[in-house]
Amino acid sequence: MNIVQIKYAVEVARYGSINKAAEELYIAQPNLSRYIRELESDLGITIFKRTYRGMEPTPDGKTFLSYARQVLNKIDDIEKLYKGENVNKHHFSISVPRASYIADAFVQFSRHIDASPTEIYYMETNTRQAIRNLLEADYRLGIIRYAAEDDAYFQRLLDEKGIVSQLVTDFTYVLIMSGISPLSSKEDIYYSDLTGLIEISHGDPFVPTMLPGSHDREEIERSERSVLLFERGGQFDLLCENEQTYMWVSPIPEKLLERYRLIQRPCCDKRRVYRDVLIRRKEYELTDLDRRFIAELVASKRRTIQNRAS
Repeated sequence: MNIVQIKYAVEVARYGSINKAAEELYIAQPNLSRYIRELESDLGITIFKRTYRGMEPTPDGKTFLSYARQVLNKIDDIEKLYKGENVNKHHFSISVPRASYIADAFVQFSRHIDASPTEIYYMETNTRQAIRNLLEADYRLGIIRYAAEDDAYFQRLLDEKGIVSQLVTDFTYVLIMSGISPLSSKEDIYYSDLTGLIEISHGDPFVPTMLPGSHDREEIERSERSVLLFERGGQFDLLCENEQTYMWVSPIPEKLLERYRLIQRPCCDKRRVYRDVLIRRKEYELTDLDRRFIAELVASKRRTIQNRAS
C-alpha cells in the first residue's frame, strides 16, 4: 500500500465512478482499476462494490476511506508546514446546529482571537453532516443535536466511529414570535393556538426524527402555512416584521430578543427534551483555541438556558 493508491481510492469514492475518477486524475481507466485491485489485495478487503449507481464503498471500504482521508489531510498539513504556508498558523473548525446560544458563544470567542495568523471554520449544519465533517473533512470539533431519548443509540454510533462526546446542555424547544403576535398575550400556549399562523423553519433539518427501525415519532406535523429557510440571517427579520409568524427554537439569548423585539414562550404540549453534545475524534487533543471556545459555549449556555430554567 502506498500514498498514491490511497489517493486514488479516495478519488474513486469521491466521484463514485472509476471512469470519472480516471478522467480527473489524468490516468487510464484500466490503470486506475489495477491500482484499486492491488490496494484491495494488499489490505485483504474489498473496498468498492459495483452497483447500478456506480462504485459504492463496502462496510470495510467506508472504514478504510475514513482513515485514508485523515492520512491525506495530515500529509497536506505537513507539506504546508514545511513549505512555509502554515508556519505558526492557528486553526479552529467546528460544525454546529443553527442555535443562537452557540452563535453567541462563537461571537464572544472571536473577540479573543489575537494577532497571530489564524484560520477559522464555523459551519451551521445538521447532525449527520457534523459527524461526517469530523470523520471526512478534518473538522476538529462538532456539536450534534438529537432527542435525549435517543442518547443510547447515538452514543453507540459515536463509539463505533471513534468519536468522544461531552454533554453541552439539555433543553426543550420554545416558541419565538413578534412582540405584537396574537400569541404574545396568551399565558399558556398549546398546539391548537398555532392554527392559521405561519411557521418559520429551516429546510434542512437538524434533529434526526427517525432512527433505524423506529417509527416516525414527530410530536406534531408541520404547519399548513410555512416558510422554509436555508439560512439563518432572515429568520429574525421575518419574525419581527410579520406578527403572523412563529418559530420553534432552542432558547435564545435575551439580547437577541430585545434587538429584534421578539418574545419567547414555552408550549404546554411541547415536552420532549433535546440534547446538544460536543464531539471530537478520540485521538484529537484540544488546542488553546478549542478550550477558549468551549469556555464561551459554557458561559452562553448558562446565560441563556440555565438562567431561564431557574
